[in-house]
Amino acid sequence: MSTAVEILRFGAVGLGSNALLYLLYLAATAIGIEPKVAVTLIYLVGVLQTFVLNKRWTFQHEGRVRRTTARYWVAYTLAYAANMVLLFIFVDMAGFDHRVVQGILIAVIGLVLFALQKYWVFATLPVRPASGSAPAGEP
Repeated sequence: MSTAVEILRFGAVGLGSNALLYLLYLAATAIGIEPKVAVTLIYLVGVLQTFVLNKRWTFQHEGRVRRTTARYWVAYTLAYAANMVLLFIFVDMAGFDHRVVQGILIAVIGLVLFALQKYWVFATLPVRPASGSAPAGEP
């Protein structure tokens, strides 16, 4: 599958998921849940749902679930940490509106996550010849 198709599918999964999760974030903060607590709770829901959609539909990956699941969690843990640090810097320290900052972070972190998923999480492993077999081109 081409990278362009993967980008479109990743975008569809991301836009749909993030639109819903952002509305949940706004609702949670509107009822008084602190922004970083709201992000944490909603983030966990998002990671679970997008793993299934991205593995099966976006990247049509048929590799080992254990390997991809571990890498997916590492990628999203790093993204979560970056999100928290940037919220702290731009909201707590600089005083920007958390709703705007989080909206921008969704887009920026999404681009990074696409690259991580395409080239690391769901990357196709090279096929190695079975042990004891001759290298390609030899009898």
